[in-house]
Amino acid sequence: MSILTTVFQLFGLGFSFGGAAFFWAWPVVFAGQLLVALNFAQLAAWWPISGAIFQWSSRLAGSIVGWFTGWTMIIGQILTVAVAAVAVQAVLPAIWSGFQIVGGPDADPAPLSPTGAANSVVLGCILLVVTTVVNVVSVRLMARVTSVGVVIEIVGVIALIACLFFLPERSASVVFTTEGREPGGAYIWVWLASALMAAYVMVGFDSAGELSEETHAPRRTTPKTIIRALTVSGLGGALLIIAALVAAPSLTDGSLVSGGLAGVVDARLGPVLGRLLLCAVAVAVFACTLAVQTSGSRMMYSMARERALPFSAALSRVSVRTGTPIITSVVVGVGAALVLLANVGQSALFTALSSLCIAMLYLAYLGVTVPLLVRRIQGRTRVEESGVDEEGKPLFSLGRWAIPVNAVAVVYQVLMVVNLAWPRSAIYDLTGHTWWLQWSALLFIGASLLLGGAYYRFSHRRHRSLGVIAAEPAAVSASAGVGVA
Repeated sequence: MSILTTVFQLFGLGFSFGGAAFFWAWPVVFAGQLLVALNFAQLAAWWPISGAIFQWSSRLAGSIVGWFTGWTMIIGQILTVAVAAVAVQAVLPAIWSGFQIVGGPDADPAPLSPTGAANSVVLGCILLVVTTVVNVVSVRLMARVTSVGVVIEIVGVIALIACLFFLPERSASVVFTTEGREPGGAYIWVWLASALMAAYVMVGFDSAGELSEETHAPRRTTPKTIIRALTVSGLGGALLIIAALVAAPSLTDGSLVSGGLAGVVDARLGPVLGRLLLCAVAVAVFACTLAVQTSGSRMMYSMARERALPFSAALSRVSVRTGTPIITSVVVGVGAALVLLANVGQSALFTALSSLCIAMLYLAYLGVTVPLLVRRIQGRTRVEESGVDEEGKPLFSLGRWAIPVNAVAVVYQVLMVVNLAWPRSAIYDLTGHTWWLQWSALLFIGASLLLGGAYYRFSHRRHRSLGVIAAEPAAVSASAGVGVA
C-alpha cells in the first residue's frame, strides 16, 4: 500500500467527479476495508503461508474455489503492477520536462491526454524492467530497496501534509462542499465514481499475509501488520487529500483535474522544495511497483508449488544462488508490460486499468470472506480459534463480533465490485464511441473466468487434481522465504 503512489495518481480523477466532497468516499471505503482486514488478520494468524489469498480460500472452501480465487488474484496483481508502474507519469514530467518522451517536452503530460497516456506506457515499461531486475537479483536487495522506499514515503507524506497545511488558500470545511465538480446530474452517482481513488489506495494489506513465510513469528506479527498497514494508509491519505484541497491555488479553473496533486505541490511549494518532494513520490512509486510485483510473484509461486498452474515445475523453481523465484518475477513483470503495451493510444489507460484491477482484487477477496462467513455460521472454526501464537498466547480473534464483521464486509465488497465494474464511459471509454471499451470490465472479468475454467477443466481431467493443499506451509528457506528447488 502506497499513499503517495495512489493518491498522486488518481487525485485529479476523484476530484473531477465529485469536487471537494469526493473526500467523503475515503472514510466509507476505509471503514469497509477495515472490516475485510480484520477478517484477513484472523486468517493470517491461523494460516501464515505464502500465497495467502489462494491458500486461505483453499482451506476454507476446497481446491476449486481456492484455485479460482488464486487465479483471479494473480490476474488482478499483474494489472495492479501495470497500474502502479504508469503512476510515474503523474510525477516525473513534473520534476523534469525531459521525462515527457512522447511528443517532446512541450507535449501535454496529463495522464488522461493522448501524449500523456502514451508516455506513461514508455516510462512504465522502463520501470518494470528495473523492478524485475531487482526482484531477480536477490531477496535481500528487494527487501532493502523496499525498506528504503517505505522510509522515504513516510517522511514524504508527513512533509507534504505539513507544508500544504501551512500554505492554506481556504479552510478544511471545503470538504463539505462540491466546489470544483461539473454541474448537472444527481451527485450520488458521480460521488460513487469518485470512490475509485479511495478503493485503489486501500488494497494490498493482504501482502503482509503473502510474505508470512518470510516473516519472524508470523502468527503474532502478521495480523498486526495487516491492520496497521491499512490504518496508516487510511489516516495518512485522508490528511493528504484535505491538505491538497486546502492548499490548491484554485478549485474551479481545471488545474486540479489536469495537473492533479503534483500540480498543487509544484505551484505551492516552488521549484526546489516542490521538486524535492516529488522526487520522494517517484521513489515511493518505484518501491510500490516493486512490492506489488514481489507479492504477485509469491502468489504465483504458491500456486505453482501446489501444481495448480501451467508450467508449475518451472514456476515453482527457486534459485539457490539468489533465493528468489526468478521465473515468477519475470512472468509478472512481462505480463504487466504486455498489459501496458496493449493499451498504447488509449487515453483511458489510467482510469480503466485502475478500476479493473481493483475490481479483480475485490473479487479475489470475496473468494476468502464468503467461505469464511459460511464456515463461521456453520460453527466450523473452533479448532483454528483455539490455537496459540509463537509465544504461546491466544491467536488474534474477533470473538463474538466475527460473524457480524464478516457479513458486513461481504456486503461492502459486493457493492464495491458492482460500483467498480459499472460500465461508465467516464472511466472506461473517455471518447464515448467504443462500446466494448465501456463494457471492458465485465468483458474482461468474464473472459478471465472462462479462460480459467477451461484450463481448470482440462487440467483436472488430465491429472484428476491440481495438487493437494498442504495443511501447513512447506519448509521455508531462511534467506529466501520460499522452498528451494
